Amino acid sequence: MTPVSRTRRWAALATLCLAVSLIAIDGTVLHLAIPRLTEALHPTSTQILWIADIYGFVLGGLLITAGNAGDRFGRKRVLLIGVAAFGLASLATAYAPTAELLIVARAVLGVAGATIMPSTLSIIRNLFTDPRERTTAIGLWSSVTTAGAAAGPLLGGLLLDNFWWGSVFLINVPVMVVVLIVAALTLPESRNPDPGPLDLRSVLLSIVGVIGVIYAVKEAAHAGLAQTGVLVAAALGVGALILFWRRQSRLTHPLIDVSLFRRRAFSGAVGGDMVAVFALVGTLFFLSLYLQFVLGWTPLQAGLAQLPAMGASMVAALLAGRLAMAWGRAVAISVGLALSAAGLAVLVVLPTQSGYPVVLASLLLIGIGAGLSFTVTADTVLATVPKERAGSASAIAETAYELGAALGIALIGSLLGGIYRQTLRLPGGLPAEAVDAARDSIGTALHAAASLPAELAAGVIAAASAAFVQAVNVTSLICGVAVAAVAVTALFTLRGLGTVIEEHPLDRPLSSQSTESKQGADR
Repeated sequence: MTPVSRTRRWAALATLCLAVSLIAIDGTVLHLAIPRLTEALHPTSTQILWIADIYGFVLGGLLITAGNAGDRFGRKRVLLIGVAAFGLASLATAYAPTAELLIVARAVLGVAGATIMPSTLSIIRNLFTDPRERTTAIGLWSSVTTAGAAAGPLLGGLLLDNFWWGSVFLINVPVMVVVLIVAALTLPESRNPDPGPLDLRSVLLSIVGVIGVIYAVKEAAHAGLAQTGVLVAAALGVGALILFWRRQSRLTHPLIDVSLFRRRAFSGAVGGDMVAVFALVGTLFFLSLYLQFVLGWTPLQAGLAQLPAMGASMVAALLAGRLAMAWGRAVAISVGLALSAAGLAVLVVLPTQSGYPVVLASLLLIGIGAGLSFTVTADTVLATVPKERAGSASAIAETAYELGAALGIALIGSLLGGIYRQTLRLPGGLPAEAVDAARDSIGTALHAAASLPAELAAGVIAAASAAFVQAVNVTSLICGVAVAAVAVTALFTLRGLGTVIEEHPLDRPLSSQSTESKQGADR
């Protein structure tokens, strides 16, 4: 990449942040539109799940391939293609006449999003050669990504109050046109000068592996671990990833360089990234249920109530560079994870009524912790690889983000549901169908209570609320201890990184095996 002026660098960063914010918004904006969408298109329950999940499945599965494509064909070129495709797919999604076409359009959105996400981060790695500037730039990128995820439900609620369900996607089109024009004018091109041949087997294995694992995790949260589909998807995904890993270690020009994971800085940062996202997304998930089902708030009120977490995360992301230089990267990441653990621990005393002060304290701690650790880990991942591998490294970081988000909802949701069912104590005299509904989840319990006599309904609501809050208390304690253990591990795993990782190529950008020993695998 040809060096660019300071003004052009920051203008380019603003464009990249705008693009990635829409990707984050699109991941959460659909949630509130499901009821309106159901009334208009009449999808089946299975189709509703695919409409909600296909975007994340495709995006997560293609991140590694898309990151490699940016390194290979030019990061600016891949980004511009992705932005154009995202705008067109948003238009198709907004006006989809059937549930089947909506699922296809959402899948195309995922493909386009996969090309945008790693491209933005890898371009930042190549634009900002000064380590301190780079950390600040990644902090801004991280804070905008977090703000986009928070803005999704709020923006969706405002639009749905005045327009039809497709409006939540139509807003992407004019913004993507602006991004396309400004990016074409401000972004310089960069690519790996020696990418080698593209190994299609690796591409297929990476897609099958990541999608299989994410699908299994999400379906386990909905249907339980014992389902045949979950077990098959998990076996297929894990098996494909094992084969992918083995193949990458033998290729002269791998899709990703698995020897990177032998570097403490890289593997520790990727793990810290995943755990930070796990804590943030998982907590927001069950606190959203608490605010709506236990306190009785509307979805818009619940979304507004969670904004402090996003605001705290943005502030922490902007300060992360200075804190990393003052404390060292290992301490900064560890402190961030420890704050997230403390935020979870606060919820151990969450009450059944008037619990928002406790929720607010938890959100602030977790928001600060996630913003700090996520920014420093993302910068560390990029700083430990040569610039020509920035796309692949970015894809690994983004894949860790997607897996962390999926695990946060699936594992915490499953644990929460299990404890809820064990602690639920329903009043006597309930019809069998009401008992079954109440034991399924707090949402179905409240729905069942609506059709019962007032006295029984009040008993079901009180029992379900008490069981859910107790489940939150226990789940928060378990997850808080787990995140705290990772924080301590990160302190030792990343020890010795110092404050700034200067730009440097890896001693050997590929695996330590000799080129001669890999010729057979390439063939």
